[in-house]
Amino acid sequence: MSNEDFNKRLFKYLDDHQKDYIQRLSDAVAIPSVSAWPDHRPEVFRMVQWTKSFMESLGIAVELADVGEQKLADGTKLKLPDVILGTYGNDKLKKTVVIYGHLDVQPAQVSDGWDTEPFVLTEKSGKLYGRGSTDDKGPVISWLNVIEAYQKLNEPFPVNVKFVLESMEEYGSEGLEDLLKSLKNTFLSGVDYVVISDSYWLGKEKPCLQYGLRGICYFFIDVESSTKDLHSGCFGGTIHEAMTDLIAVMSTLVDDQGRILIDGIYDEVAQLLPEEAEIYKRITFDVKAYSAEAGVDKTIQQDKEQILMHRWRYPSLTLHGIQGAFDGVGCKTVIPRHVIGKFSIRIVPNMKIATVEKLVEKHVKNVMEKRNSPNKVSVKLEHGGDYWLADPNHPQYVAARRATVAVHGIEPDLTREGGSIPITLTFQEQTGKNVLLLPIGASDDGAHSQNEKFDVSNYMNGMKVMGVYFQEVARV
Repeated sequence: MSNEDFNKRLFKYLDDHQKDYIQRLSDAVAIPSVSAWPDHRPEVFRMVQWTKSFMESLGIAVELADVGEQKLADGTKLKLPDVILGTYGNDKLKKTVVIYGHLDVQPAQVSDGWDTEPFVLTEKSGKLYGRGSTDDKGPVISWLNVIEAYQKLNEPFPVNVKFVLESMEEYGSEGLEDLLKSLKNTFLSGVDYVVISDSYWLGKEKPCLQYGLRGICYFFIDVESSTKDLHSGCFGGTIHEAMTDLIAVMSTLVDDQGRILIDGIYDEVAQLLPEEAEIYKRITFDVKAYSAEAGVDKTIQQDKEQILMHRWRYPSLTLHGIQGAFDGVGCKTVIPRHVIGKFSIRIVPNMKIATVEKLVEKHVKNVMEKRNSPNKVSVKLEHGGDYWLADPNHPQYVAARRATVAVHGIEPDLTREGGSIPITLTFQEQTGKNVLLLPIGASDDGAHSQNEKFDVSNYMNGMKVMGVYFQEVARV
């Protein structure tokens, strides 16, 4: 049987079982596996067991890897959820593909502004609303549904598959990096490709493949002025206030055009090459839709190419918040004794985390010296993750492009993403193999927002692309 004939059978089988797939996703969404809520840790464990049982029903050999404990801020220790290591097939004549995904989700409550119950999958106008529907339970289940479809059609599976499914991704993937390093010469040895479906299309209509991610440096600026909070009527105007110093420092980090004001921060940024500029010209991108999705009337840059470059291949700095300041309803005339400002810098090729850290420390020190304040000020790099960049012309990407064309009838855009998935780089380093980001969700899925959803069409067509991808990558 030709690949084309099998594809027709596969697509029909998938379409005929749409209701079953929606019910399966509904069962998964109903488990509130919020990794950031300590009291929900049993639900995270339950999600791991649910997935393990589903995988074993498909004949996938499953091992649960213990990654230790998590220490909370109050000193409490919680067991980290086991990482699922799955193996399907062990034919030395076939390629081996590693699939990564995560089973935990972001916090969600109706009171946050949801129109439906977050943990009840609700279908409206071809959209499946529910926390985790698109990030990342839907894509993970899609891979497993495809294996099941091959089995039901009595079709030999084209490749060997190894799964790495974690349940702490939304809380920093604690324990996973060390696990992957320990598996370099065992579970991860002999693999040929790595594929991840934990990102999204650039728009709502056209599929894409992603070959780059920005990294992140997340900083805390700590300012302490006194031993206790003070009354502004008694002490205002006579002491150096912590909040005043903090605001002064944070106001010097970025200007109204999004340009970072830290000296030397752009020195290591990779130069834009002519062939890279051409990629941006070919990408389909609706500027008005992008603005509407963000809920703004105007973006800083006006043309498509510049917006995409500032989203993907140039660094950006965002102010996130202030800890320790009064943020309740009403008035409180307090001078806070201790405040912490939080901001992050998204880094790009060829920026180094260590260099960024030194530049930020120097900048803050210079600002405070000019202020001549006696307050205690320190800067801490709370979290750092490197950028990642792959070759979009690698054979695995070519295979994924062919699979996309077979389903959607068009070539996918080759894009990057402005966010960070630090574990992507870890997989590349520990396997030494090409990593592919294969998004199946749409840009408006709202992965971390209220009313997260997964379009039924993306769910179904995503499985079809995955099904053909296995065949195409087997032929590479």
